[in-house]
Amino acid sequence: MTILCVRFQLPPAREAALPGLLGLLEDFTPVVQALPPDAALADLRGAERYFGRAAVELASVIRVRALAHHGVDCAIGAGPGPMLARVALGEARPGVTCVVPEDAVTEFLADKPVAALPGVGAATARTLCEYGLDTLGLVAAAPLSTLQRLIGAKAGRELREKASGIDRGRVVPDGVSRSLATERPFTRDELDPDRHRRALLSAAEELGVRLRALDKVCRTLTLTVRYADRSSTTRSRTLKEPTAHSAALTRAAYGMYEVLGLQRARVRALALRAEGLDPAEQASYQLTFDPLDEKARRIEEVADRARAKFGPHAVMPGSLAA
Repeated sequence: MTILCVRFQLPPAREAALPGLLGLLEDFTPVVQALPPDAALADLRGAERYFGRAAVELASVIRVRALAHHGVDCAIGAGPGPMLARVALGEARPGVTCVVPEDAVTEFLADKPVAALPGVGAATARTLCEYGLDTLGLVAAAPLSTLQRLIGAKAGRELREKASGIDRGRVVPDGVSRSLATERPFTRDELDPDRHRRALLSAAEELGVRLRALDKVCRTLTLTVRYADRSSTTRSRTLKEPTAHSAALTRAAYGMYEVLGLQRARVRALALRAEGLDPAEQASYQLTFDPLDEKARRIEEVADRARAKFGPHAVMPGSLAA
């Protein structure tokens, strides 16, 4: 087991602690990939050789240090590759490391639902289940031509490989500091799409306010949906132009949400992350000559000044939607 997928048990208000927790992982290896808002991948091949300990043993040390230095517990999945480690994380619990056995990968995956694979969204899972392919074992045994006919040539080939335990992924170090995120948890598992959309509106407005306060714009927006069964779906969208405009962020968030088709999904939390941050002064904008867009931007400027003078709650979330 050389790859760990670590999910820190961070409450929404403490997401700012993630960079420090990533630093804890970097004490063991420089190959750390953030999975905002609360998780990370760590390639421990070098650490295993240096410390003379297996990755699973090092996982216990990481957990103890996270508790001692940050007061944060974590759930950890371990596997031969990043995809397998992320699948293992789905079964891990705080204080317990779930391991994918190297000599029994296909057996470990066989009875897992297709949605357990990272990157398999609700729409793809629904299509496969309609044809009786509801577990990874059945997907791995299905003819490649069948899968390609159902979900496309490239997607079908990649899905069959992953369901068979072939993990071609790698851990890519990234810079979490070049991003901002916010999460909207629900008090109970939420089925109502209107409540989902209101949460996304609130999150997008918050990101817009924070970006403008920092004089930053973002190039990519990422949506993470956490479900009642502890699984999650993540989608990213590159924006037409770098922006800190709340309306543009809201449109992008709504677009990703609609594509997921979550009409009957029990959602536990929604998170948005603005990535690829650049100074606003370096961004270029395409003139729209749209009076409504210009009006919305002027209202944002007034609202930002009100927040700066009277505090962050001077303008109620959602009040700029009109």
